[in-house]
Amino acid sequence: MHFDAFSFGSIRIDGVTYQHDVVIDRGQVRKRKKKPSKAFREAFGHTPLSMAEAIPWSCQRLVIGTGTGALPVMEEVKQEAARRKVRLLIVPTEEAIATLKERAHGTNAILHVTC
Repeated sequence: MHFDAFSFGSIRIDGVTYQHDVVIDRGQVRKRKKKPSKAFREAFGHTPLSMAEAIPWSCQRLVIGTGTGALPVMEEVKQEAARRKVRLLIVPTEEAIATLKERAHGTNAILHVTC
């Protein structure tokens, strides 16, 4: 997987530009469907990552890119990662991309690109 570019509101992976949050699940890229988490928006001031979403748990490590740090990750997601023995790395998206470039094997990701 090759990350060509990242800027506010878009990310380019393997020559394809995405203008929305993405989920990387075993090498496949798809749109993050955050609608199930919108119910928690008021409590966080931003739509958080919640267990209501389709989180790609089939991995050894899950990298969550928080944009510039704005994406909240609910505590239940952290607890589920621990229960599943999935290493969770929550960092700004730019750092998440650098991590994925270094070692993507066994790693899935959720990348927030819009703030």
